[in-house]
Amino acid sequence: MTLAAIDNIVLTALENIVGPDRVLTGTEDLQRYGCDWTRVYTPNPAAVVLPDSIEQVQEIVRLAAREGLAIVPSGGRTGLSGGAVASNGELVLALDRLNYVEDFSSIDRTVRCGAGAVTEQLQQYAMERGLFYPVDFASSGSSQIGGNVSTNAGGIKVIRHGMTRDWVAGLKVVNGTGELLDLNRGLIKNNAGYDLRQLVIGAEGTLGVVVEATMRLTTPPQESAVLVLGAPDMTSIMHVLRTYQDSIELSAFEFFSELALQKVVEHQGLQRPFETATEFYALLEFEQRDEKVMEQAMSLFEYCAEQGWVLDGVVSQSLAQAESLWRLREDISETISRWTPYKNDISTVISRVPEFLAAVEAVVSENYPQFEIIWFGHIGDGNVHLNVLKPDDLSMKDFQQHCTEVSKWVFDIVQHYGGSISAEHGVGLLKKDYLHYSRSELEVSIMRQIKKVFDPHGIMNPGKIFDI
Repeated sequence: MTLAAIDNIVLTALENIVGPDRVLTGTEDLQRYGCDWTRVYTPNPAAVVLPDSIEQVQEIVRLAAREGLAIVPSGGRTGLSGGAVASNGELVLALDRLNYVEDFSSIDRTVRCGAGAVTEQLQQYAMERGLFYPVDFASSGSSQIGGNVSTNAGGIKVIRHGMTRDWVAGLKVVNGTGELLDLNRGLIKNNAGYDLRQLVIGAEGTLGVVVEATMRLTTPPQESAVLVLGAPDMTSIMHVLRTYQDSIELSAFEFFSELALQKVVEHQGLQRPFETATEFYALLEFEQRDEKVMEQAMSLFEYCAEQGWVLDGVVSQSLAQAESLWRLREDISETISRWTPYKNDISTVISRVPEFLAAVEAVVSENYPQFEIIWFGHIGDGNVHLNVLKPDDLSMKDFQQHCTEVSKWVFDIVQHYGGSISAEHGVGLLKKDYLHYSRSELEVSIMRQIKKVFDPHGIMNPGKIFDI
């Protein structure tokens, strides 16, 4: 369907809903709110509107439905698939002002969050009450709960604590006709029909606007220890994972390549974890419940070294050292951003990661030997991040053209291994042409039908995930 442009009458109507200061049309505001971290698409929204209540969101959606206006919900805009990009004159519905965290229940261990609450804000709120919100990632200081829900954000603790969907006890969503859905209402057991909450989680704003979430909290972890281990190859990394998982409950198991480490050390002023250079590195985190856990960890280290799976390693001796070791992994994205990398967030079943990664590297290296490949990711859950750095002497236009070819090769491999083209960042605009590599025609057809039920006018983040 063709969606309408925003005229002065509509702008006045929006101002009547939220106030004249909360409808933004300046170039700087449009550029700021019209994009996410992909930086591939040119933002071109018609206006930005900042409601401060659920009722205002409903009024805005009803107006958009009447006028045929496209809406792009906007949170912290930290996504990497173009899901929050407004490039076709859409109305950006920014949820920053719905930033409350309230109604804490110590018995239920839940708290209500406005969609605009920042992830770190929720984490701090839980900590102040002696509890813990475990979903964590590098952008927690700027990402928002509504966006986390809409993309089913994962991060570095998935191996222990799961994805965002595992912590959503209830959800309020404004659908494409402006009606408010109050889903699950904090219940632990609720088998009364379909769980529509789970449909909305990960839907990237295409079914409706997430306006509020009731989030579960849990017992805070005890002091954690961090191990960084150097391994000769990915198969050894997998042996290390199995060995430690069999004996110790891990809260994280990350990996990164030697080239990734070199970039971080050079550009972030960090120290190498140890002198030995190895092909890959594993970062393990676990709770030190008692001395026996650390003794077991060291015993496992010695065993892995005897098997040749580990060539060197270091264990944190303090909280400060643990944080420094984590930076070796978490600072990679920021470090390599200066090369405007081609990024791909892909996954397969954990056991097949080594052959999966080797197949991807082989096809890229064979066709573009001049490209530097940076690997890192959450290998404990099968999620790897492929990053290809743009050579300085290659234009962005040519680089993007080459990367389009790379995507096809990579997704052929993803399909062969029964994996996902998007492990944790969504489909958005960037990957919708490749959805068929992970989803069957029947699945996509059912998705389209679901969208029409939630959004009969086709105004909710149109063009994302798939076209109608």
